[in-house]
Amino acid sequence: MLIRYGFNIEIDVWQETTILTALDIAAERCADIVEEGPFKATSVASVQKYTDGFGNTCRRIDGLPGTISMSLEGLVRDNGVADPIVVDAEQMPVSLLPVDTLPFLLASRYCETELLTSMAWSNFGGIQGGWARVQAICDFVHDRLTFSYSNARSTRTALEALNERIGVCRDFTHLAVALCRCMNIPARYCNGYLGDIGVPSDPSPMDFNAWFEAYVGGRWYTFDARHNVPRIGRILVARGRDAMDVPMLHTFGPHSLRTFKVITEEVQESVCDLAAE
Repeated sequence: MLIRYGFNIEIDVWQETTILTALDIAAERCADIVEEGPFKATSVASVQKYTDGFGNTCRRIDGLPGTISMSLEGLVRDNGVADPIVVDAEQMPVSLLPVDTLPFLLASRYCETELLTSMAWSNFGGIQGGWARVQAICDFVHDRLTFSYSNARSTRTALEALNERIGVCRDFTHLAVALCRCMNIPARYCNGYLGDIGVPSDPSPMDFNAWFEAYVGGRWYTFDARHNVPRIGRILVARGRDAMDVPMLHTFGPHSLRTFKVITEEVQESVCDLAAE
């Protein structure tokens, strides 16, 4: 299938402001891109593309006072297969884990494992099997938290989400990631595009989504505590320890959000072929 993706973001700044973005599709999906327009930015002095320490494609933008706009749109080919379920994927002892997974066992800005370990072991210590344990964590988080855009807060941590019992997709993800790490399962935060493909359409405006990957059975697998069902059409943008590592926008100065529009929808190939003609 083909999925149209893109964004249009406008922010107001009152002085020269440097902005870091994590908005480009992950390098591992670049081979699937059928077409992509240029990254457009107005009211900027320069744009520099680079790769961060987690392998994400990022940009450093030197913005000028006024309204800065950033936009991009493209088409990506997807296999149309839902997230895999591998119930026999086992948890590996920490002593046997690849060393590059070890940072994803540790506490991070939004995932306070040191404050959640006792609770995690009380709830999930008796569950056998890596996949079963991660799925039990997803079930718990999905049932514990209520999704609410109106109660979004950029500073909410995993422990605060647990106690407040409310949040958006990043909060579901932070809590699930933290609980996995408490159980010695490497878990990393992911964000990207996820349209309503194969599920009832959500009337809310399109947005970027957060999910996570857990290392079981000798590889990384996708899990989603917010939706808690396999989904079709995920387009990864960035990975990190938590949302602090991969903010869509990080501004070195005050700003005000003016416009935030995200596109992620399936399109018919026949329509694209006709448009190309």
